[in-house]
Amino acid sequence: MEREEPAVYSVPIVRFFRPADVGAVVVISGESPDSANWSKESYLKLVEENGSIALVIEAAGNITAFLIGKRAADQAEIFNLAVKGEHRRKGMGTALLSAALKEFALENVKSVYLEARESNTNAIAFYEKCGFTKTGRRNAYYRDPDEAALTMVKELKG
Repeated sequence: MEREEPAVYSVPIVRFFRPADVGAVVVISGESPDSANWSKESYLKLVEENGSIALVIEAAGNITAFLIGKRAADQAEIFNLAVKGEHRRKGMGTALLSAALKEFALENVKSVYLEARESNTNAIAFYEKCGFTKTGRRNAYYRDPDEAALTMVKELKG
């Protein structure tokens, strides 16, 4: 009787973005209707800018989620966070956000900001669960469709 080889599982890891990841990031973004959909060139340019942070989650050689943000002095902003559809609600967004907040804290960032579509109640609830609070509203901030953004902030402990 032949034995089957045990299944090999790959533990997802958070790591810094590499230029070779850009194709997967664009696909994930395109599959996420509430995510900012930028071109490959835009992602590559942004991650090269001073103060930027770009993280991905890799599992079994595949990129399953990403986060892009940027620090300016003692403040930072999360520009884009998206998780591939079949990997949502498995802690990947939390892992990415936690890693980014740790990186920002190492750079002496005091406040982290972000915007979310007003209709994106899942994202708003997620960010609130992660310690962000609503600070305001920007009318007609998003396009296609036109929609307001809720602004949120998280203060980092020093």
